[in-house]
Amino acid sequence: MSDNPTTSEALTPHKRSAHQPEGRSPLTVQPLSIPDVLLITPRVFGDDRGFFMESFNQRDFQAATGLDVTFVQDNHSRSCQGVLRGLHYQVRQLQGKLVRVLAGEILDVAVDIRTGSPTYGRWVSARLNAESHQQLWVPPGFAHGFVVLSESADVFYKTTDYYAPQHERAIRWNDPALAIDWQRENWPWQGEPTLSEKDCQAPPFAG
Repeated sequence: MSDNPTTSEALTPHKRSAHQPEGRSPLTVQPLSIPDVLLITPRVFGDDRGFFMESFNQRDFQAATGLDVTFVQDNHSRSCQGVLRGLHYQVRQLQGKLVRVLAGEILDVAVDIRTGSPTYGRWVSARLNAESHQQLWVPPGFAHGFVVLSESADVFYKTTDYYAPQHERAIRWNDPALAIDWQRENWPWQGEPTLSEKDCQAPPFAG
């Protein structure tokens, strides 16, 4: 679990779908060290007036990633600096998540808890911010969380299944068995993150 790359490292481009026109893709897709987790960079058109981008296009997403998924719910959260949300997952109605930041910056973390997966118990992270417009695809079967690095952050994510509170579970964010590097040396505040009561009481990773 110590070989998780940062997003600044060289990453292998994701295999192009046969349906994706050469040289015309509006998306750049990079797998992280758990290859099912994808960092997606959209094409952004900008000038002195501002910018324009397609934040989501089902056809282009499927062509660029090779994933045939349907999103059924959009979520939007706003959090202050130092807030850490996670690590959350559902034991039924597993949710794939397409995460992006509308304002501010976060460190986004995904933990593979898929039984039988060759990367079970491993994690990956990526910094997401409003300036890069990058998105993180977190597949179903992962626990997900983030910590807010900026003064505040608006986080928007699409999910492949509906929120089901009766099936929601959490894993302790700082469980030593997972040894997640939350990059605390880069936190612009002193002390611990701000957690919800539910996240404070989250159990460790069962492994």
